[in-house]
Amino acid sequence: MQKRINIASGAIWEEKVGYSRAVRVGNQIEVSGTTSVDGDTLVGKGDLYQQTIFILQKIERTLQQAEASLHDVVRTRMYVTDISQWEKAGKAHAEFFGNIKPATTMVEVSKLIHPDLLIEIEVTAIINKNHI
Repeated sequence: MQKRINIASGAIWEEKVGYSRAVRVGNQIEVSGTTSVDGDTLVGKGDLYQQTIFILQKIERTLQQAEASLHDVVRTRMYVTDISQWEKAGKAHAEFFGNIKPATTMVEVSKLIHPDLLIEIEVTAIINKNHI
């Protein structure tokens, strides 16, 4: 049986809801839905591009805690509240993953947990020791 490592960010919601920022089992890492909230502060209010950049930076730090990198990401899932703005999220995504090219999904959702959140992103990574 492979060892399970739960990675926490310290957000109060992790205990209230009962989840981890990320979970690593063996060489696979699942990163929970991530938004552009930093503590009690929303980063990039009204700006889908800025929210996406901040989220991907948070995800990159989370992967590093799991001894992985963006190069290990094999799938991203983006949930946006206004699909007509998809190019802004896509531009930010390409800045992080343009050479990596993970499988990707972007779908429109009616709303996220707070009305100022424009996007939430999840990733799956499989550690490839050649990229660490």
